[in-house]
Amino acid sequence: MFETVKEMLVSKLKVDPARITPTATREDIELDSLALVELAMLLEQELGIHVSDDDLMATESFGAMVELIESRRAGV
Repeated sequence: MFETVKEMLVSKLKVDPARITPTATREDIELDSLALVELAMLLEQELGIHVSDDDLMATESFGAMVELIESRRAGV
């Protein structure tokens, strides 16, 4: 899932792939609140995973964001 979400950020939101690491914060990746809304919509449209932008905003790192997405995908 890490690579899937990373690819979404790179291809759809034009994030520099070198910035995307498991420990990177939203600020490191330059994800503002609008980008998180866009990511939430992409996750819903492309993967059928519902995660709100508020939930994404509450994560500490990109790795934590991916863990949240994985847990939602598993239906936890």
